[in-house]
Amino acid sequence: MRLKEIQRTAHQAWSPAEHHPIHLALGTSAQQLDASFNTTAALEIFEVDFSDPSLEMQLRGSLPTSNRLHSIVWVNFGMGADGTGGRLVGGSENGTLTVYNPEVIMSSGVDAVVGQSDKHTGPIRALDFNPFQSNLLASGANDSEIYIWDLNNFSSPMTPGAKSQPAEDISVVSWNRQVQHILASANPSGKAVVWDLRKNEPIIKISDHSNRMHCSGMLWHPDVATQLVLASEDDRLPVIQMWDLRFATSPLKVFENHTRGILSISWSQADSELLLSSAKDNRILCWNPNTGEVIYELPTTNQWCFDVQWCPRNPALLSAASFDGRITVYSVMGGSLKAQQQSTANKISSSFDSMDPFGTGQVLPPLQVPQPTVQDTIVPPLKKPPKWVRRPVGASFAFGGKLITFENPQLPPVQSPQPVPRQVFVSQVTTETEFLQRSRELQAALQSGSFNNYCQAKIHNAKSDAEKDIWKFLLVNFEDEARVKFLRLLGFSKDELEIKHNGHGVDAKDLAEKMQRLSTEVSKSAHKMFKFKYFCCCLHTKFCNTNGLISQALLVGNFEGAVDLCLNDGRYAEAILLSISGGEELLKKTQQKYLSNQKNSISMLISSVVTQNWRDIVQSCELDNWKEALAALLTYAHPEDFARLCDTLGGRLEHERTEKRCLQACLCYICSGNIEKLVECWALHRDCSSPLGLEDLVEKVMMLRKSIERLRNSEVAVQSPILAEKLTCYAGILAAEGSLATAMAYLPENSEQAGITMLRDRLFHAQEEAAVGQQPSNSFNRVNVSTAKPTPAAQAPAPKAQIPMSIGGRSVFSPPGPSVSAANLSGPALPPPSSTPGVPPTSFMPSTSFPSGPMPPSSQPGAPVPMYPGGLHNQGPANPMASGPYVPLGSGYPQGGPGAPAVKPLSPTTTPRSPLEPHRSPACRLVCDKGLSSEFSHSKHVNTLYLCPCFPQLLQQLPAERVEQKEIPAEHMVLKSTFDSLVQRCQLAAGDPQTKRKLDDAVKRLAYLYDKLREQSLSHNILNGLHEISRCVASQNYQRGLEVHTQVVSSSNFSEISAFMPILKVLMTIANKLGV
Repeated sequence: MRLKEIQRTAHQAWSPAEHHPIHLALGTSAQQLDASFNTTAALEIFEVDFSDPSLEMQLRGSLPTSNRLHSIVWVNFGMGADGTGGRLVGGSENGTLTVYNPEVIMSSGVDAVVGQSDKHTGPIRALDFNPFQSNLLASGANDSEIYIWDLNNFSSPMTPGAKSQPAEDISVVSWNRQVQHILASANPSGKAVVWDLRKNEPIIKISDHSNRMHCSGMLWHPDVATQLVLASEDDRLPVIQMWDLRFATSPLKVFENHTRGILSISWSQADSELLLSSAKDNRILCWNPNTGEVIYELPTTNQWCFDVQWCPRNPALLSAASFDGRITVYSVMGGSLKAQQQSTANKISSSFDSMDPFGTGQVLPPLQVPQPTVQDTIVPPLKKPPKWVRRPVGASFAFGGKLITFENPQLPPVQSPQPVPRQVFVSQVTTETEFLQRSRELQAALQSGSFNNYCQAKIHNAKSDAEKDIWKFLLVNFEDEARVKFLRLLGFSKDELEIKHNGHGVDAKDLAEKMQRLSTEVSKSAHKMFKFKYFCCCLHTKFCNTNGLISQALLVGNFEGAVDLCLNDGRYAEAILLSISGGEELLKKTQQKYLSNQKNSISMLISSVVTQNWRDIVQSCELDNWKEALAALLTYAHPEDFARLCDTLGGRLEHERTEKRCLQACLCYICSGNIEKLVECWALHRDCSSPLGLEDLVEKVMMLRKSIERLRNSEVAVQSPILAEKLTCYAGILAAEGSLATAMAYLPENSEQAGITMLRDRLFHAQEEAAVGQQPSNSFNRVNVSTAKPTPAAQAPAPKAQIPMSIGGRSVFSPPGPSVSAANLSGPALPPPSSTPGVPPTSFMPSTSFPSGPMPPSSQPGAPVPMYPGGLHNQGPANPMASGPYVPLGSGYPQGGPGAPAVKPLSPTTTPRSPLEPHRSPACRLVCDKGLSSEFSHSKHVNTLYLCPCFPQLLQQLPAERVEQKEIPAEHMVLKSTFDSLVQRCQLAAGDPQTKRKLDDAVKRLAYLYDKLREQSLSHNILNGLHEISRCVASQNYQRGLEVHTQVVSSSNFSEISAFMPILKVLMTIANKLGV
């Protein structure tokens, strides 16, 4: 890309690399005239300012000279500490060598000549300075004259040795870039001589045997001491030859791309893989000498460039001097020409003023013309990045806590550089060690099902009483008699209460025993006679007193009147006893009248116990008495009301917005099993942004979730947006620490949020082989999720009536094919809760009592838990509770844990059935007894049929339908036989369970491939790749098979091969590991 340009016919020299800012020195070129035939000469210095988008360069100094120049160099000898100075050396056409001070030229121009010598007898066409000692300068002229100049003593040059014979012009001199005492010179005839200044003699001569080599340039390799290049100006041989002095009989390489003779070459000192050449074919090419490839061509005008040079300070810049009188600065890094084009347009516009061209002196109004849009032209850079932009080292973080690092060590110069293999290191970075340790402990507890031990460890390590209380409540969820133990945690224990009662009064048991003994000592007849006489006495009493009125009411059967008399007289015990005999309605009225008259401290509690109206207690009690309110709910509340009442009490506590109340509310939410409320309340006053704070929350949520799943015997879906957000953040931290599989298990299922979907997709693709069979349902159209098809080993006909029915928003039959669910965290399968068959749990509350017994054989740690183990459960609404007050069972507490299902007693009309016989609805009995007819399968009873406990047995009796499959084409049968044989060999050799599970999954996945072959839906490219993989498997060349696998995957549509190609890679990897 062209950056700067100036109209000059001159030789050029860049300021040294240490010089700042960058300057370009121009000396008027000898043997060239412009159109004006001007014979003056000057030495000019321009500043190259790239902050100015225009093409102009600013002139900093000019010095007229008496002679024109054939060559000019700018050496860093005499440079100051501030990066300015140096020396300009020019070789003139009459043999004069002049040394200038560039700083004097740029300041005043007076006394700028530092030294001058007329030792040479002809034009000085060759100049070069020593890269190791900047005071040494080599020059070459006619008659094989070569001088070595010391700028400290400019009057006495020395020669490298005797003049070579026959005497010829010296066109090029060049110092070796690795050895400071080696100098080379070249003649126009194509001969090159290498001099050793320690011996003052030539050590080797190089010449082209074709005798057509007219040397116009020679340069040493920047890195390899024994290699140099020669450029030919002859149009019959427009080549660049690379020579190695160790094999100097013929060129090592020949670069042929120019069509006419080469005029100038320049080798980049910053990158030895960049060699410039300009030729008479009006082209400037950039070569890679190691490969001989042209990696860049500069856009130039139709003129020869007789001199090209790299800029020492900015290695991306180069300058070219052409015979049309232009000095142009280019960049090989490309860029946009928009700024230059705009600058040119502005310059043209400013060239015309607004005066009247007809001489009237009137100022014309601006011409209203549309402004042309400037076209943005992009110039491409080099084909390969040069060395100065390559990073010596680099590091980048990748997904999953991976750190990718590389380094390009500086290798010592070698004589024949070859591509060096580079290494990229992938490291796992972990920054949250405590977080990872706690996460592993939680995952281990979830996988093994040791929830009790985990909670006990948390209680032991709790740092505060509030934290300890929360973990105690969570622990109770996994124990028997949860309500009793919740009461103990709240400070209410029946045993302690009995001890206190016995300590403050008469022993109740002893008193009862004495009364019983007293009743046995009195004869029954005497006892009855006593009661009868007392009763008769009451009858003969006047009816004016209350006893008489009550007796009269009882004799006539007026229980309501008798109760009213008792209540008016304050005889509440007799009123309650009589109302029991008067019926349920009279008992309720009596209770209401009694409770309305009692206004003591516990009357409201007694009223709630009798009327079962706990809502008023929860909504109106003092928050300081929250423990008492929660204890009352634990003791008396109906299971279907318990969760709602606990949430109401927790909401009142949470509304106070204090940390103490929020922790108390968390205990209420734990009792009710409300995960969403627990998360919202915990996040309100606890920091969940840090990894450890989020770990605290997730630990409690997962324990509560496990307890609810044990009660419901099914998974608990994540429905709260706040919980989904927290779990997603938790999974993101796990992924950043490298725990990809664990992070995948914590992601909420069936979420369509973009962040969750993207994280799930990244986790899936980051797990590679470990994620086979765990494809996300929607993976940005990259993973094809299809329903499972029968494997070749199990071609049994499918049952005709296996139609999924949606019950309660969930499908009875789990969808076929692999799936990932929250059950990855659940560990062993959950035993069924202790409840009456056919009565499901009515709320999401933790269970407390579980029968012991063996786990189902299909349950393994980490495996998805079936929704209804052992058969289908009725998911309809629970039977309504019997009317009337709820009486605590047993010793005063309900059976089971918080929210345990209520059991409706059997009515007297219910016919008892065998304990082994499942409950069957009328529709079920109709079908099971008479068989499933085609008419009934479409009737209104079909929904009841799917809820029937005996439906699985009925399903097995249905007639099967034969499924006919197409045959695999004969030309593809070899794929099936080869892959099936490989699976069988691996199964025989595999020993660990994990590998066997992968092989079992391989059998299922290969079925997808065979179905594709039957349907003939695979492309020709995929089929060729599969046959090539089959041949590699047959020959046990698994490394080659993996390479072919990579080629097929990279060149195919992933959705077409995602069902079977990943498992082929897993299969070959296992086979290679097992050596089968």
